[in-house]
Order: sequence, then structure tokens, then C-alpha cells
Amino acid sequence: MVFFGELCAAAVLGLIAIWRYVYNTKTRGLHRYPGPPTHILFGTIVDFFDRSKYLDILFNYHEKYGKVVKFQIGPFKQGLIVSDYKFLEFILSSRKTIEKSSQYTFLHNWLGQGLLTAGGDKWYKRRKVITPAFHFSILEEFIEVFESVGNVFVEKIGQEKEKFNIYPYVTLCTLDVICEAAMGVSVNAQQYNESEYVTSVKRQCRIMVKRLFSAVKSNNYLYLLTKDCKYEKNALKVLHSFTNSIIDQKLDEIKANPDLNKNNQDDGLGRKKKLAFLDLLLQCKIDGNPLTRSDLREEVDTFMFEGHDTTGSAITFLIYSLATNPEVQQKVFEEQREIFGEGDIKNVKVSHKNLLEMKYLDLVIKETLRLYPSVPFYGRELLEDIEYNGSILPKGLSIMLFAIGSHRDPDYFPEPNVFKPERFEHYDGKYNYAYIPFSAGPRNCIGQKFAILEMKSIASKVVRHFNVLSVPDHKLELNVETILISKSGVYVSLKPRDYC
Repeated sequence: MVFFGELCAAAVLGLIAIWRYVYNTKTRGLHRYPGPPTHILFGTIVDFFDRSKYLDILFNYHEKYGKVVKFQIGPFKQGLIVSDYKFLEFILSSRKTIEKSSQYTFLHNWLGQGLLTAGGDKWYKRRKVITPAFHFSILEEFIEVFESVGNVFVEKIGQEKEKFNIYPYVTLCTLDVICEAAMGVSVNAQQYNESEYVTSVKRQCRIMVKRLFSAVKSNNYLYLLTKDCKYEKNALKVLHSFTNSIIDQKLDEIKANPDLNKNNQDDGLGRKKKLAFLDLLLQCKIDGNPLTRSDLREEVDTFMFEGHDTTGSAITFLIYSLATNPEVQQKVFEEQREIFGEGDIKNVKVSHKNLLEMKYLDLVIKETLRLYPSVPFYGRELLEDIEYNGSILPKGLSIMLFAIGSHRDPDYFPEPNVFKPERFEHYDGKYNYAYIPFSAGPRNCIGQKFAILEMKSIASKVVRHFNVLSVPDHKLELNVETILISKSGVYVSLKPRDYC
């Protein structure tokens, strides 16, 4: 009996070896790229069994094997980890390589096939009709939201008397912003402190990354047998019921008053009346048809995720960067003085024009996103064989675009670990595809201008109210939960500005 079991195991391993030989013959164009040793069953996934070290391992690959690293998912599927500029440009600039990697299907239960996860013709049509919702004239209308939510934020963090983790405060702040902007409702997350929605978002993000680097959980059938599958179902109940209740409320309002859904702006871009993202979606049509209920939820969920979690990460690291670089913070404050004048400027009402005048703060934001991009890597999957640099990249190949790797590469950014906003002052765009905090090319982030304005508004308010101080014994422990986080928290302390 034992002999029979050993014989079966040997036969399975033999078949895997034969299949891999055939597959490797097909993908011989990948042989030029170095990579770590692979396990016959798990590929290189064994390196990621300790999920607390994902980023460390990727940086180690980058340093040891170069800017294009071959990896393997399980016994068969191969991929490349890319931080090489020309390769990044090739992938990001082409419409032939816009398909997200198969790992993005892990988000389908939550986000469906909205703008983030959709591919092909569906993505193109969605992108085309949604783009006007991010026109500058509409973004200008949300400054009041940034202001009112930001006022609550500085009030809340101002109650802290010593060092504290600012990240939870920021996530509640960005949730309040995005609920008003995306759905036109106030949820007052900052007032209630504990948000079931935020907790569920964090759980979903952790589960996705665990599935990304797990040979078992990346398999849709085996995943059904895990505890994480149960946790995901519970989280999805919270996330979807929240979005559905808001959509129901909005549809009921329109049913009671049909004029609410009439597009009565001067130019169709929201100049007369501030419209939430959901209001604008209700006016969109694809091939002459309005978006379905399912379409609406997909896009609202997508915008809620990207506008809340990714922006929360960015603002957190921005405040941390100001705290740990006091000379930079002082320059930001001096710029606020130049814009708003002398005297007590804590509670001045900031306009869209004021935010555009914050040129130095803009540089600080760019440098923060270079060192701490909210999304440290992106995934693509090839739908056809594509020639690159004299060899064939095979259909089905997974490509990880290692954004944080190129951001911290001295070939593109000298002294990469030094926080130096001035490096962007005369940035000539030579390495546009090496600096990709919002991705680049056809699938760049549609909400990046919204995010930058929100970051400016919150940072301006914080700096005008407080001198943000670093905590000497605190060190970041960067890791990935779909977005970039610090496992050790992001601790700062505050000293109120004295205008007397």
C-alpha cells in the first residue's frame, strides 16, 4: 500500500515535470530573465509563506536578480516582476497590455467588474463615460467637503496629548470625504470612531494579499475550504449592504422627485449644482442605456475603495514625512503664510485657487508618493503572445509592475532613500514610467486629481493648526495589504501652533 502511494506521488511529480518542460519550451523567451529557485509544487510562493515580509522579499529579488525577475506561481504559471524603465513603459503605454492580472479576480466578489478590475471593451466604455465625472470644474465643487471633514479631523487629532497612531484617524477622515463625494451622504465616521465599513475594508485587503501569495488560497476551489473565505463573506455583507442602502435611498429620492436626475447644469459638468459621484453615474449611458443597478454598485464600491483606502494611506505617510522632515514642514508652513498672510490662519476658508497655489506642498506630496506609493505594485496579464526586446512574452504571462521598486531605484532617483521634494522641482519627465504612484498610460488612475486636492486640503489644515513632531523611537514596518501600510502604525505627536 505504501509502495502504491509512493508510486502515485512519483507519477504526479513526473507529469508535473513533463508539463513544465513543455511549458518552458513554449516560454523560452523568459529564459533570459533571472529568478529565485523554484519548488516543483509551489514555485517561488514558498518565499512568501511569511506574509509579514512581502515587501522585503520583493526588494531582495530586485537587488539580487535585477530589474526584471522571473517567478513562478504554483507548479505551472510563470510571471515577471518588473521595475525596469523600458519594460514598464512598454507595458503601461500599450493598449494591448491593459488587462489586469488574474489575481484581480480576487476582488470581483467585492468590486465586481468596475473600472479597476474590468478589461477589454467593458473597461473602455466605462472609462469613457465616467471620465467627465472627474473634470476639474466638478472637483472644484468638493473643496467644501474637504474643508468641513478636515475641520473635524484636526479637532479629533488635537485631543491627543502625546504620541499616537494617526492612521486610524486618517482612514475615518477619508471615509467621511468619500461618502459625501461618492454618494452624497454624511456618515460621520470620525464622530463614531469605530466603523464597521473600515474594518471590513481592511479585512478584504488583507485577504486579497494573502491569496496573492498563497498556492492554496489563490486556487478558487481550495479557497472555499479556508477560514478566510468565511471571513470574506461576512465582510462583503457589510460592504455591499452599506452601498446598496445608499443606492436605494438615492433611487427612492429620484422616484419621488424625477427632477433630481435631470442634467440641468450649464455645460453638463456640474457647474450649477454639486453632484455626488453616484448622481453623475445615474446620468451616464453606455450604448444608449443607463447603468444597471449592478453597474452602479460596482463603480460606487470601486470609487469607495480607491478613494478611501488608497488616499488614507497617502495622507498618513504625508503627515509622517512632514513630521520626520521638520525643515520641509517649515517650508510648507511658510508657503501657507505666503498664501494666507500673517495672523491666525488656522481657520481660513481655503479655495480651489488656494490649493493650486500650494506649489511646494505639491512637491512634498510627489516625494511622499515616490517613497510610499499607496499601491506599491500593479498586475497585468497578457491576452496574446507579444514580442518584446527580441523575444516572445507568452499569452497568460503575469507581470507585476513593481512601482515602489522603480521609485527607490538610484538609476532613476539619485539618493532614493533621502526625502527631497526639490527633486521634482525641475523634473523633466525623463522617467515618467519610473514614477507611477497612480499607474500610467491608458489605465492610469482616473481619480488622481481628486486625491491630490484632498491631500493638499488635509495637509494644509494640519500644518496650519499644528507643528507635527516625529517620535524618535518609532520605526515604520512597511507591508502590503493591497495598499501600503505600516504594521507598527504611524506614530506622531502634535504641538499646537501659537499665533500670539
